[in-house]
Amino acid sequence: MRGAVIDVGSNSIKLLVADRGSDGRLVEVVSRTLEARISRGIGSERPQLSAEGMAAGLAAVSTFAAQARRAGAARMAAVATSAVRDASNGRVFIGDIRERTGLELRILTGAEEANLIGRGLTTDPALVGLRDFDAFDLGGGSLECLSYKARSVAKAVSLPLGCVRLTEKFVASPDGALGDADAYEIGRHVKEALLGSGFPLPVPARHSVVGTGGTLTTIRAMVAANREVPLAETSPMIGAALMHEMLARLAPMPLSERKKVPGLSPERADVFPAALVTLLALAELGAIQAFHHSFRNLRWGVAAQLLE
Repeated sequence: MRGAVIDVGSNSIKLLVADRGSDGRLVEVVSRTLEARISRGIGSERPQLSAEGMAAGLAAVSTFAAQARRAGAARMAAVATSAVRDASNGRVFIGDIRERTGLELRILTGAEEANLIGRGLTTDPALVGLRDFDAFDLGGGSLECLSYKARSVAKAVSLPLGCVRLTEKFVASPDGALGDADAYEIGRHVKEALLGSGFPLPVPARHSVVGTGGTLTTIRAMVAANREVPLAETSPMIGAALMHEMLARLAPMPLSERKKVPGLSPERADVFPAALVTLLALAELGAIQAFHHSFRNLRWGVAAQLLE
């Protein structure tokens, strides 16, 4: 059985076409990502998808739907997360998607998003040996926090701490350097939200910590570019020390310089410093020394559900 998932995220839109093998495992056939940034404006008091954001999102979904059909997907699912969930005109966007592609875009609740990310992580062969662990997925609109016991999600919390949202809310000049005062306010806000969420922190010493999302993928891409090796050959273990080094290097740069950094997508360069501050605040509060990075998150969970 072959299925396709289109994940309409706050910062990027992703396609996964996957087969379920005879052994029950999911096998990737096609994987693509487009940086559409439909969430621009998500940090305002009344979030609303812009006309430009909706047009970019509609074009990306249309392109991916056509690719999935050409790839022979017998089943297809399209899901949306924080940006569409919070936008006052999200239903208009859903109607546009339906009219253009015939797809019914499903808006996930925060709990659904967190649990499907959790399900996706359990499809990762590299994590098969983990039993009790914690996982964090940082996106453009939200931060998903998961605690596993015996490979099942025991606690799931979705927080509005995405890097696009926090950049718009706290960074006075996104085109310039990230100032110390802005970084401090982001870190303070993240810690307050985590402490008030009910999610158990610090992470128990016996637990491994898994991390997923575009920020950690970008960190590995930057390491790969610096070492001139393929992304897959970089270590999946991303330490807090490495993130501190990257923040110290990138924060003083204006956006025009950050856009030229090898491995850092120009479309992500404006929100990347805030994302690093967010992960470092989480690491400090959670006593986390390193994240075990996984590429398998939401779309893999939706694919597992689609191909049951």
